[in-house]
Amino acid sequence: MRARHPLHRQVLPDGRSFLSVTRYRDACRVLGDHREFTSERGSLLQQLGHGDAAAGLMLVSTDPPRHTELRTPLNRVLSARAVRDLEPQVVRAVHRVLHPVLDRTEWDLAEQVAQLPMAVAGMLMGIPEQDWDQLTRWTAMAAAPEDPGLSVRHPAATLAIAHHGLFDYFAGQLRDDRCPRRDDLIGYLTSMLAGGRRLSTEEVIYNCYSLLLGANATTPHAAAGTVLALIEHPAQYAAAPGALPGLVEEGLRWTSPANSFLRHARHDVELSGGLVRRGEAVAVWVGSANRDAEVFPDPYRFDVARPDNRHIAFGFGPHYCLGAPLARMTLAVFFAELFRAFDRIEPDGPVTHLASNFIAGITHLPVRARPRTVSARERDG
Repeated sequence: MRARHPLHRQVLPDGRSFLSVTRYRDACRVLGDHREFTSERGSLLQQLGHGDAAAGLMLVSTDPPRHTELRTPLNRVLSARAVRDLEPQVVRAVHRVLHPVLDRTEWDLAEQVAQLPMAVAGMLMGIPEQDWDQLTRWTAMAAAPEDPGLSVRHPAATLAIAHHGLFDYFAGQLRDDRCPRRDDLIGYLTSMLAGGRRLSTEEVIYNCYSLLLGANATTPHAAAGTVLALIEHPAQYAAAPGALPGLVEEGLRWTSPANSFLRHARHDVELSGGLVRRGEAVAVWVGSANRDAEVFPDPYRFDVARPDNRHIAFGFGPHYCLGAPLARMTLAVFFAELFRAFDRIEPDGPVTHLASNFIAGITHLPVRARPRTVSARERDG
């Protein structure tokens, strides 16, 4: 498609249609210019033809200038400089996830790492630990309602259950008498000013949902997918412990966990593959853009030393992922601790991929790991 049909029309059985964009340059154009392409009619393919009830309320479903008003105060607490102070908490979260398997040789890496983003986001948002498993389940259902391991009766029912659970949960958090005094991200959302006014209860709930979904739906799949890539590329495995920044960036490019985003054309727009008519839906395939040979030489080689790695795994333009600095830190800490704990990790069974047109992920990655000679007790200090 990149070579021959870079603007490809897909018509679904029910008559809905969208255009697929697969080249890096076109992807950046669609994601980067809100004057040409809006996110307020749905940012996910599952919203095609249905619109987005959160338009103008939730950060990912809002165009500038309101988007800028919402994002600016959140940048203050989630910027690279701000999250640097969170590293000790992130280290503790990683230890929490890895500790149960430190003395085991066989375990499911994807299942284990699925707990990681909630351990970090739960700490940041002040979410009680006893709620983490349920929230992780709901966010997974919201991201991949068609996956057999997550679906409840029907994808539409699965999505409704997940949304109801998450929205009701955060509404309950806001009704808590402690909320005005909370020293966490939920408390910050309730008190921050966006465009000179505080957020409505509805806006706080939508953005709590969005922040949690963004963390839980992508970070674990980047981690598991990168480990699988290292297993499949032994030479890169050997080089990875000494090249953590490069490993994180190449892992993000390679996995592209947030694999597609939807936009709608505000007016006729010419892309390299042809004309997008006003009102047409455009799906940007991030994983394809991140393998465009015009930008990434030898794109199907996993290379932790890849220079000038301009991947768009976190998006591009105004909607560049707000949590990218925290995600990068979490992945770097995870891999540092993983390499410190284990000499070698090998496959130990078939890999199961997530069924989703939004998230490129792994639900099962059985591994056989060889712990280092240092005992778990010594390793934990």
